[in-house]
Amino acid sequence: MSRTPDWTVPALLALLLVPWSVQVFSGRDATLVFAWGLVNTNPLGVTTLTDFLFVYTAGLPDYIHSWPLSVALYLLALGFAVVGPRVGYDDRRVVAGLLAVAGVAQLSLARGFSVQPGRMAWPVGTLLLFGVAAYVYGVGRGD
Repeated sequence: MSRTPDWTVPALLALLLVPWSVQVFSGRDATLVFAWGLVNTNPLGVTTLTDFLFVYTAGLPDYIHSWPLSVALYLLALGFAVVGPRVGYDDRRVVAGLLAVAGVAQLSLARGFSVQPGRMAWPVGTLLLFGVAAYVYGVGRGD
């Protein structure tokens, strides 16, 4: 079995610090989508993921649901990276696969947002999730 690299958990936790999507409205206002919530720039405000899911989701387009889906996949990857070695099932392919699918879900969010007039989304999280997945998968391939 291919062991997950030692730095996987710190790398996964670092993904909480960067926006997964940067959504720009007509070049003026921006919303930063993190794994834990949204940061709006005008007016300045924070909406947690739980508030978003249980308070504000009524009537939103379907592509928005790819955000919590990607977070769930990310949390599964993080949980597997933490628990897997402790229970004797440590496989980098599972972590990398979950991160890759989370990246695809984030790409779906950015695409859905960007097709609307006057809006653009930059899928930063997709690149970061793919990057961490590729490195996790690539390290130890010779095992």
